Amino acid sequence: MCGIVGAICPEKDDAVTRMTAALEHRGPDGDGYYRDDEIALGHRRLAIIDVEGGRQPITSEDGSLVLLCNGEIYNSPQLREALIARGHRFKTATDVEVILHLYEDHGQACVEHLRGMFAFAIWDRAASTLFMARDHLGQKPLFYYHDGRRFLFASEIKGLIASGLVASDLDMTSLWHLLSLRYVPGAQTLYRGIERLPPASTMTFKDGKLTTRRYWAPDFGGKRNWGEKEAVERLDGLMRATVEAHLLSDVPVGSFLSSGIDCSTLACIANSLSREPLAAFGVGSEYASFNELPTARVIAEHHGMHLHEQIVRPDVLTLVPELVQHMDGPADPFGMGVYFASRMASKEVKVVLGGDGGDEVFGGFDRHKGQRLVDLYCRLPQGLRRAVIERLVARLPESFEYKSLTQRMAWLIAMSEQGGGRRYAESIFFLRFNREAKEALFTSQARASVEGADSADAILAQFDSPNIEDLVDRMLYTDQMTSIPGFNTTVTDHMSMAWSVEVRSPFLDHEVVEFAAALPTRYKVRLWRLKHILRRVAARYLPGDIANRPKQGFGFPIGFWIKGELQAPLRRLFEESFFVRNGIFDGAFLHRMLDQHISAQVDHSHRIWLLFNLEVWARLALENQTSGQAQDEVRRLMAG
Repeated sequence: MCGIVGAICPEKDDAVTRMTAALEHRGPDGDGYYRDDEIALGHRRLAIIDVEGGRQPITSEDGSLVLLCNGEIYNSPQLREALIARGHRFKTATDVEVILHLYEDHGQACVEHLRGMFAFAIWDRAASTLFMARDHLGQKPLFYYHDGRRFLFASEIKGLIASGLVASDLDMTSLWHLLSLRYVPGAQTLYRGIERLPPASTMTFKDGKLTTRRYWAPDFGGKRNWGEKEAVERLDGLMRATVEAHLLSDVPVGSFLSSGIDCSTLACIANSLSREPLAAFGVGSEYASFNELPTARVIAEHHGMHLHEQIVRPDVLTLVPELVQHMDGPADPFGMGVYFASRMASKEVKVVLGGDGGDEVFGGFDRHKGQRLVDLYCRLPQGLRRAVIERLVARLPESFEYKSLTQRMAWLIAMSEQGGGRRYAESIFFLRFNREAKEALFTSQARASVEGADSADAILAQFDSPNIEDLVDRMLYTDQMTSIPGFNTTVTDHMSMAWSVEVRSPFLDHEVVEFAAALPTRYKVRLWRLKHILRRVAARYLPGDIANRPKQGFGFPIGFWIKGELQAPLRRLFEESFFVRNGIFDGAFLHRMLDQHISAQVDHSHRIWLLFNLEVWARLALENQTSGQAQDEVRRLMAG
């Protein structure tokens, strides 16, 4: 795991020095540079494979190619053996060097031979061409800036900003979408002019022009007619082989551990393949409905793992500026969990396994099964729904418990007003801001600046794909094309690299994704049972009936915190809101939301938390505060 940067511009040398320094947290084990008349490249190294000899940049045998790579190539041992047989000579024992030799043999098609997580750049000196690529599901990030005169790229946005050549300006349309999706869809970012290379894509920069190509997408059309027993055996074998490949390392590997079946199953498999008991890391809460540690302890004790634990409390608010700085944007509650688990892990290991992708690949979200429930609800007479059920639900107070009854009923009612792809988009927006809420939040002037923007378009573009027929497959394909690269992988990468920890996600291995796509949907979502086939595999490793427990998300009791200890600080923050001062948000709406939450009328916890994070981000990115200054400001708000 590393940080990579590059620049093609007159100011390239000094810019790359600053950019590389800004990514030191991604690679505290050393740096490396390449410079010629056209380009400057920088690298920060986290030494995991070939600890002593794997420094980058790496040049090809004849010196004509220069490689920078962030990530791991899990099939590198097999590729290396085949390349040596064809006469290639290696300079290092590091896994990523195979990319250079594949490029020599296959050109830009080299990516089609790789199994791993990666973002890399190859400078072809003879052709004056820069070739870049990201892995299949976008586990490793690559951001870039091109203004017609300068081209710069980096593993994180802060690397681009550190160049001194890229402005830190708000993109209003991206803000509009982020408030609904909790991420910015597509290639755009919150920063105007800064874009990201999409997953499963290559990009070539030559003669001042950019060319992109998508090289892979999951295929949901070729269904396999395996019986369920055979499918379970095949998935078990595939997961064991995939986890074993993900254990490739010259340093110890640990695992995240929770009450969920995703990372827990991976941890159990990894522990069975390890010579020593696995180090596991879990995060919990003082509130029982949000606390995953009791179940994690049962799993760890059953398999003899060493579990490291941390309870997260409301004073986490003072750390939000640090989280936001590492995210280059708002820090989601999920990201907080990754951050704290990675902080624990950093004291023991450099590499951990994580469960990212299990829900999006095998069908694990409530919205995946809830669509059919909405259909059943819609069969009730409209008069009964409107006059009785919806009025009753409107009177129910919010408990702020995990998956409260009030929240679930409100979701059911809201979804009954939509159909098809629009309903799925609304189900994704539900905990945050739908269009109506954003129109109330934004001032008229701000709304005019994003006129015509529809956050549902990003969802509909995938959901309505003509080559996918089944509803479950449509939802999973949409998640894999949108939220996985837009949210999951970005959060996991940035929050773990904040502590120089590499997270590997076996469920995001493209061969696992292809396997799941080929399964009949009844093996994924069966009536009200989510991740059916994965649960059957998990039951082989998890003690008791844990494999059949209802899904519990990786979250925190933010609703309780806002109603309690954070009520006054948030009130003061909204009174000083950057977005209100700059005519973007309506201040009265912010306070109305807070009032509704405190009085338990509506659970606005996710919305309020997002707005709080945006306020911190604005101070860091748009008002140029340091993390320390923003932290002092939060402490002032907490102290009153």
